Amino acid sequence: MSSTGWYDRKGGFAKITALGEERRAFLFLLSYDKEKIFVQPLDELDADILYKLESKRNYSAERTPPSCTLKKSPLSPQQYRHAYEEIIEEIRSGNTYLLNLTFKTPITTDLTLQEIFMHAKAKFKLYFKGEFICFSPERFIEIHGTAIAAYPMKGTIEASLQDAKEQILSDPKETAEHVMIVDLMRNDLGIVGEHIRVEQFRYIDKIQAGEKELLQVSSKITATLSPDWRDHIGHILDSLTPAGSITGTPKKRTMEIIKRVEEYERGFYTGIFGIFDGDSLSSAVMIRFIEEEQGRLYYKSGGGITIDSDPASEYQELIDKIYFPF
Repeated sequence: MSSTGWYDRKGGFAKITALGEERRAFLFLLSYDKEKIFVQPLDELDADILYKLESKRNYSAERTPPSCTLKKSPLSPQQYRHAYEEIIEEIRSGNTYLLNLTFKTPITTDLTLQEIFMHAKAKFKLYFKGEFICFSPERFIEIHGTAIAAYPMKGTIEASLQDAKEQILSDPKETAEHVMIVDLMRNDLGIVGEHIRVEQFRYIDKIQAGEKELLQVSSKITATLSPDWRDHIGHILDSLTPAGSITGTPKKRTMEIIKRVEEYERGFYTGIFGIFDGDSLSSAVMIRFIEEEQGRLYYKSGGGITIDSDPASEYQELIDKIYFPF
């Protein structure tokens, strides 16, 4: 057990389940590998944790953003190409079909993590104890009544490009990638629910990425839970994580390849954070993520690789995802 909110995998999911059984509101964070879990009741939440999940927040509204600098120092195209080729070989060998490849990029800025957080515009945001922030556009799951819904996000294009929406929706590589993730999430929801249904397939969201506007492609998949799901929240979250959109398919084998190829610890990047309010649950995938390590800031980003991917385009996408959403 923990008096500070920190738990290992077994203790964390047990605490989540216990609070759910009590119908007590809480905030939770799951690291990508689920080996570190943070759980605190909302009425005991540490003051240095700020969150926003759409209409739920514990701070005042975003402020007018200042002018600021953002300098990126990404890995070289050659370094990226080396990792990319390893993944393509794994795909050719049939060990994975889609893998989300990520890297951490040193950045410099004249803003603090908390200042970036306060100015960032995003549906889902988290500031955690001066250690990291995320401003994510991607829901993970939400549960209302006995209905659970997942919202996998795969596919990004600049909105300014001619016929951008038609381009992204007709692109064979992007379509295949999205279909694989939807299929994975359908299977995942089948572990915890029944009556699985794809309610919306490949719809478009607009998000602001610094000075650029992006179109991102998502789907909505639903299932029905048993009426006593609030007594089993730990099991539900453990069964569905890590998110399919930031791992790949098949999930277990793809995660083994990710661990070897990426050569760094994702930590809470691509993990999950969310809130159970005593009745319903909402959560998000921790992408668009900046972390402080030994006095330096690192922005973690990446994208999905399939057999039809282009290494130059994927490398550029990794860099383009390093932005402040002001």
